[in-house]
Amino acid sequence: MTLPSLDQIRDAQSLVYRHMLPTPQYSWPLINQRLGAEAWIKHENHTPVGAFKLRGALVYAAWLKRTQPGLAGIIAATRGNFGQGAAMATRLLGMKAVIVVPHGNSAEKNRAMQAQGAELIEHGHDFQESLEFARELAGERGYAMFESFHERLVCGSASYAMELFQSAPKLDVVYVPIGLGTSICAVLAARDALNLSTEIVGVTAVANAATAKSFRERKLVEAPANSLIADGLACRRPNQDALDIIFANVVRIVEVSEVEIADAMRIYHQDTHNIAEGAGAAALAAALKEKSSLRGKRAGIVLTGGNVDRELYVAVLTGVFQTGASQTGAPQADASQTGAPQNSASQSEASQSARPA
Repeated sequence: MTLPSLDQIRDAQSLVYRHMLPTPQYSWPLINQRLGAEAWIKHENHTPVGAFKLRGALVYAAWLKRTQPGLAGIIAATRGNFGQGAAMATRLLGMKAVIVVPHGNSAEKNRAMQAQGAELIEHGHDFQESLEFARELAGERGYAMFESFHERLVCGSASYAMELFQSAPKLDVVYVPIGLGTSICAVLAARDALNLSTEIVGVTAVANAATAKSFRERKLVEAPANSLIADGLACRRPNQDALDIIFANVVRIVEVSEVEIADAMRIYHQDTHNIAEGAGAAALAAALKEKSSLRGKRAGIVLTGGNVDRELYVAVLTGVFQTGASQTGAPQADASQTGAPQNSASQSEASQSARPA
């Protein structure tokens, strides 16, 4: 797959902005103190579905409707945010959405998808099983398969990266969570379209190891996706097209543990009063892990979404989740495998400023 061009991204922006406003990027003093660096948080938790996924879904759904005028609907597999984006986008365009989720999926995300008018089907024990079933069902019903990784998704999602790069001061590095790869490929596309030299660092959960293992071995490697807190990063089998782009352009991947992700969620609430789901907080967890290398630099941190179930969020804010994860031996990150610096650095205060997107 070829990354979208500047003109393609700008066309996508014009479509996206018919249905949502740009999201802000802020530099928060307390976050900066923790990092000992100037950080700019991209607040994709402020979209109409609480996550960046709406952007790509709008562009993808519009393309499907334009190229297949008689199309009645789409079928997608998801753990939640992608399904919300797909359901809202297709509703706006007058199409039906069928969303397949694994058993035990977030109840609150399920209700949000249904509220957008989607038909919800539970199937499988993880995302991969849901995806395989969704493909079969699309053929049976004659609907289009709304792929979880597609060039149109990357093009639409690149609109947030353009906002970040063009509104924040020049960034030395940007931390981006990786699920199947849309978001990080979108950031890479925007960076290249603007001819910037910013380093892009991927972030995954230790308990969802497939992408990090694939990156180390430079080939597609399957691995269980067992994170209890970062369902948005759950990927048992990575996408080869996404991996090819990641291999060629991402400088490193940082793996973060369940406890590190939970702590980053708590920090977002404590320092900014923003809600971040596990996947959304992973990039901040990685930046905190690498803070010794960030001194004197300016970092972008993508908060990809804020859709977390109430019970889990309460457990995170009270420390119950962290205590339980530590006591049950939840997987912990090994900095020697990820290339993450292992030394801590002193913190210094940075001033807050905000620029409109």
